[in-house]
Amino acid sequence: MSETRIHASRVITPDGERAATVVVRDGMIVSVDDPGAGDVTISDDQVLMPGLVDSHVHVNEPGRTEWEGFATATAAAWAGGVTTIVDMPLNSIPATVDLSALRTKQASTRGKLAVDVAFWGGAVPGNAGELRALHDAGVVGFKCFLLDSGVPEFPPLDRAGLAEAMEVIAGFGGLLIAHAEDPEVIASAPAAHGRRYDDFVASRPPGAETTAIETLLEQTRRTGCRTHVVHLSGAASIPLVRAAKDEGLPITAETCPHYLTLRAEDVPDGATQFKCCPPIRDDVNRELLWAGLLDGTIDCVVSDHSPCTVDAKRLDTGDFGDAWGGIASVQLGLPAVWTEADERGIPLTRLAEWMCAAPARLTGLGDRGVIAPGHRADFAVFAPDEKFVVDPAKLRHRNPISPYADRTLHGVVTQTWLAGRPVDAEDRAGQMVEVPR
Repeated sequence: MSETRIHASRVITPDGERAATVVVRDGMIVSVDDPGAGDVTISDDQVLMPGLVDSHVHVNEPGRTEWEGFATATAAAWAGGVTTIVDMPLNSIPATVDLSALRTKQASTRGKLAVDVAFWGGAVPGNAGELRALHDAGVVGFKCFLLDSGVPEFPPLDRAGLAEAMEVIAGFGGLLIAHAEDPEVIASAPAAHGRRYDDFVASRPPGAETTAIETLLEQTRRTGCRTHVVHLSGAASIPLVRAAKDEGLPITAETCPHYLTLRAEDVPDGATQFKCCPPIRDDVNRELLWAGLLDGTIDCVVSDHSPCTVDAKRLDTGDFGDAWGGIASVQLGLPAVWTEADERGIPLTRLAEWMCAAPARLTGLGDRGVIAPGHRADFAVFAPDEKFVVDPAKLRHRNPISPYADRTLHGVVTQTWLAGRPVDAEDRAGQMVEVPR
């Protein structure tokens, strides 16, 4: 058996930050001991923290690999200290809505993975009979849309379809995650058009989220299905989630780095690199999202890495109605959130909960996301006091576009460890992960 002892003066553990020697054997953590001699010593200006688990990543391969693929997405994750990503079921062709599509997607990963990859299945009209087979094959849960997803291969569920899917998923103890915006509220809002960012925000009002979450909660009460709200952007929905948790419903929610770090007030007209759905909202909203994180209403922070080609962003016209909505940020999530958190006096231990442990629990990947005995030795070595200026051309995702361009961010990932050893992106040391059933 191979054994490595890693000594660091700053180790992020479930009990807080402390000096420790982490003993690793055959890719697993066997003990977190009092400080002592180590085979590897992490310098005092760096932190040994769990590898991030990013449960919301659109890889788009096969079918739209010119937008993103497994080689580039996992290399970007590696550079950002993310050791496990969970791939979303849409934007690839075929969408992951049956067992055959899952096998096609898994085959497309061969020889390309810089970090570990698990998979979501999809819940779409007419595939309720496919969900159990996907669950048994190890997908972490099922994504649905309550309005048009933007791609024809992944249509939304109407109320009857949502009810059916949640009944089926509850029957085998699965998890449903939902893009929660109500189509009728969106339809009654002004259509997205033109270069003014304010006009785009008006096209996706926060009431669309609250109405859709109310619909989800009705079915959660009825079926008992575990339910998760993805990329919560509107603070008006936080009281709904809080009340549902207090009621005892099996509901969780996530938000994303761009909602916590960017503000509508700072988005120039025509700057379609900032377009995502739901949209980045104003500073008051951002502060309330931070409050929802700190009080535990919002459970985790994940990237919603949603890349596209540069052309699809319509930078030439700056028309928010025509541009693809999505932000590619799997490499930048940790430094972006840390930049804001550090200024607020929020310690890295909280980020480790939101960005490592909580997404691992959500997805059933409980063997990772914390530095504790019995867990995988997946680590990010993080220099929290270093700063860098974001240059999109140097990011590892496929297309060089980012709303973080020219921003100074705090924190640099200096090493990424997988299964007990430091790895390079070119090692292609990642593995496919299936949740055991």
